[in-house]
Amino acid sequence: MIETSARLLKLLTLLQSPRDWTGAELAEKLQVSPRTVRSDIERLRSLGYPVDATRGSVGGYRLGAGAALPPLLLDDDEAVAVVIGLRKAAGIAGVEEMSLRALTKLEQVLPSRLRRRVNTLASFTVQVPPDEPGPQVDPELLTQLAALCRDREQLRFDYLSHSGSPTLRRTEPHRLVNWGRRWYLVAFDLERQDWRTFRVDRVRPRIPTGPRFGPRELPEGGDVAAYVSRRVSAAAWRYRASVTVAAPAAVLAEQLTPAVGTIEPIDERSCLLQTGSDTVQSLAVHLALLDVDFVIQDGPPELTAYLDRLAERYRRATSS
Repeated sequence: MIETSARLLKLLTLLQSPRDWTGAELAEKLQVSPRTVRSDIERLRSLGYPVDATRGSVGGYRLGAGAALPPLLLDDDEAVAVVIGLRKAAGIAGVEEMSLRALTKLEQVLPSRLRRRVNTLASFTVQVPPDEPGPQVDPELLTQLAALCRDREQLRFDYLSHSGSPTLRRTEPHRLVNWGRRWYLVAFDLERQDWRTFRVDRVRPRIPTGPRFGPRELPEGGDVAAYVSRRVSAAAWRYRASVTVAAPAAVLAEQLTPAVGTIEPIDERSCLLQTGSDTVQSLAVHLALLDVDFVIQDGPPELTAYLDRLAERYRRATSS
């Protein structure tokens, strides 16, 4: 009986993986006959686990969706990874409480060997806290927005702009992005006929949702993370500059992340960089780190003055 119970647990673990298992594959994994596999499948079904079966050369077994959550069976590495992920999620605004509840339940059932691994990792790992706490986001709102992205349903919502002005938006939601301590919705704005990025904590959906829409080509060639990174960084810049750089656009793009700015080719040997920063000091140092000649085409006078002071300081430092 003990051997049979252990085999059923192992069979349940295999069936939870996102694939179909043939009877022969399961028999080999469990080191039993195909007849025993069929018998074990029936035992699982009698216990309430919906095991789906398909016929044919590519058919097999897999665990279907059921009314009850089956036991969560994790190997050692998977259990450690889940605990680490929950501890990090406990610092994400809007999901802290749920993450801590799940983390408490999981840590209570961890065997001592795994608890030691997790605690050792936590003791000798330093996580840099954010400069400021993130805004609270309702997990139910995240779930609702994700479902609209999946089902391709239009969404109308009230939105507070960066200046605090209320607006009504009509959009086609496509992706949710977690960037830093904030959540963003990437959607196609139907009134402006262009892609926009919206902070989820400022979104107030209106019910009912709109009609379904067809797929669109996502911005940045489908690299939504790069699109959000660039938009969010640019919105936070206090100082902006247009800079002609003596390097091909492709070469410069390999050095910079999307958050730094946009690059437009001028000719085979130069390009135009649109960039910025929250201080002229960091902007000047960043331009120096490009290690190529550059010319400020348009920028704040504070940047020009600081570059002059920096150049004079370097000259004095090397005059001896």
